[in-house]
Amino acid sequence: MALVYPFAAVMAAPGRAAAVATLPYDVMNRSEAAAMAAGKPSSFLHVTRSEIDLPEDVSPYADAVYAKAKENWLALRQNALVQDDKPAYYVYSLVMKGRRQTGVVAAAAVDDYDHNVIRKHEKTRKEKEDDRTRHISTLRAQTGPVFLTYRDSDAINAIVSKTMQDAPLFDFTAEDGVRHSGWRVGSNDCATLQNAFAEVPVLYIADGHHRAASASRTRALLASQGQAGSADRFLAVIFPAGQLQILPYNRLVFDLNGRSDEQFLADIKAVCTVSPATQAEPAGPGIVHMFFQKRWWTLDLRAKVAAATTAIDKLDVSILQANILQPILGIDDPRTSKRIDFVGGIRGTGELEKRVNSGEAKVAFAMTPTTVDQLMAIADADAIMPPKSTWFEPKLRDGLFVHSI
Repeated sequence: MALVYPFAAVMAAPGRAAAVATLPYDVMNRSEAAAMAAGKPSSFLHVTRSEIDLPEDVSPYADAVYAKAKENWLALRQNALVQDDKPAYYVYSLVMKGRRQTGVVAAAAVDDYDHNVIRKHEKTRKEKEDDRTRHISTLRAQTGPVFLTYRDSDAINAIVSKTMQDAPLFDFTAEDGVRHSGWRVGSNDCATLQNAFAEVPVLYIADGHHRAASASRTRALLASQGQAGSADRFLAVIFPAGQLQILPYNRLVFDLNGRSDEQFLADIKAVCTVSPATQAEPAGPGIVHMFFQKRWWTLDLRAKVAAATTAIDKLDVSILQANILQPILGIDDPRTSKRIDFVGGIRGTGELEKRVNSGEAKVAFAMTPTTVDQLMAIADADAIMPPKSTWFEPKLRDGLFVHSI
């Protein structure tokens, strides 16, 4: 059963949340992070992307970057952050385009991650783990949450709804139009909430595999040094699956693998039914839309989905990879190929059109989103989803809740 704990969060001081909160550290590059934090001394990017405060020729993995992160973290704690005086659970709500998702902020158990009570669906990269492990252990703080989900629970929903009747700790709308609000769960409800989560058999990582893996590695590192502290728990926001929205993760390919336009289209027609599309977005599972020769095409791959035998093989991203990207376009490993790029659905299909029409890419594929049920089924099978299968929106903000270890 899932074990989640209250903790004394480090949070933005009253009225400072909008100035502190930032997008996750890994959704922008260095120059974008610098631009976002320009003129904003309280921006949490000075902690999560501290290289922006150093000369551009300094590697983001240099010793000076982690030292600067600690310096900025300590300064921010003095100037813009406060720590709760006792452990608590919190509620965090995000509203994007009228759609709300609300989760419980808690400290999840590293043991649950290590023993697969918290289930994964992605591989992690060592260099990203190395970076966040060093960041966490240097600051002795987990600065961004792992995004977890679970099959809906009426008992948890009831406590969340009750908590949201109180005055919020913060309530602001970010520059991208997403509204962020937070509450502290009342002390009389904490034991009830903990018991309700104990009835949840498993949790699933929706996003934040590297943060979770780094929390596990940090616990082991600090334990080996005799200073584990609270590192046996990690910062998480836990959402009911029924509220989540997964957007498509679309594909761009930069060339046709030596084929002419005519030969490429003929090869596609040999694989599936191809017809002119009346809209950019595909109609549902098994349908992929292709932007090619300045127009949209419908690729009907439903027969391929029906013939697939495993949950992974039935994913639209797997069907596209197995039938078009690999055999026709020669994309053997999308994790490492330099001939393919991935575009989160938040950018819309207009981004695909723009990059193909500009000549940067030759062809684009608009996907139907992977579902939360598919994600859970694959994690339950202890399997790994293909790369770039899910894009969650809205993004949780860093800096609103921090777990000090």
